[in-house]
Amino acid sequence: MKIFKSLQDFEQNKKTAITIGTFDGVHIGHQKILSQVKKAAQKNYLESALLSFFPHPRMVLQKDTDIKLINTLEEKQQLLEKFDLDNFIVIPFTKDFSRLTSTEFIREILINGLNTKKLVIGYDHHFGRNREGNFEHLKECESLYDFEVEEIHAQDINDVTVSSTKIRKALKNGDILTANKYLGYHFMLTGMVVEGKKLGHTINYPTANIHIEEEYKIIPCNGSYVVNSAINDQLVYGMMNVGYNPTVNGKNKTIEVHFFDFNQNIYNQKIQINLLKRLREEQKFDSIEALKKQLEKDKKSSLDYIKELIHE
Repeated sequence: MKIFKSLQDFEQNKKTAITIGTFDGVHIGHQKILSQVKKAAQKNYLESALLSFFPHPRMVLQKDTDIKLINTLEEKQQLLEKFDLDNFIVIPFTKDFSRLTSTEFIREILINGLNTKKLVIGYDHHFGRNREGNFEHLKECESLYDFEVEEIHAQDINDVTVSSTKIRKALKNGDILTANKYLGYHFMLTGMVVEGKKLGHTINYPTANIHIEEEYKIIPCNGSYVVNSAINDQLVYGMMNVGYNPTVNGKNKTIEVHFFDFNQNIYNQKIQINLLKRLREEQKFDSIEALKKQLEKDKKSSLDYIKELIHE
């Protein structure tokens, strides 16, 4: 998959089958659309492409928004690789860009910029200034610009309408199982392993402290989670705590992972943590000993769940 960070970099002599959107989460609804784009490209001898935007439009147009994204740009690229798309074009989203009318968007971006011959969109897609463009407008432009548009209906995506908003809500509530069901894969956190206070070592539960550079990345609600990670070509399982470590009067929010049966030095290494299930809320215990006893229970619960997964 070729990645383009601006429209000017794209080779305009290519004829494309394309879809448009932020595609935050690349969830099962998005995956349906990507599959249709790929089929259309193969059928019509076109290049398949996703046209996306960064930052998320709401970050630019609603400065006070608290929106957090399911994927970082790097994670999204990684997910898209699996769909064997030919091109991923990311247009910088600015206020000036947002002022393009839907007609200007079709002419300047889709036709002149991307040489679109086939456009596949979701059932609720809007575009252009004030979100004025829609499926009906695109249909009206088909003969004028010699392209074809296809709309994927909600019922074709899933019985329960999937949306990035619903997934974000599930993550904020710690409902990892629902989020993962809608995503079609395990929600991930990607960050650098940094040094912490090493309190875990003192109670035989050493942790990898994960620093996530992208402030716009959504972090699920505080609590303990069952996780896994591919580290140096080895799949390892563990349990993760998100929160403030109230038992030791922590002041800053941290993400700490204790991996089972793992003792490699991974400081300053970037790793991806896949969240499998939430165990419990974060708690403040009366003593370090009480915390240690709870961690032992968490480990047993985690290992029991992992055993179920492996034998499914």
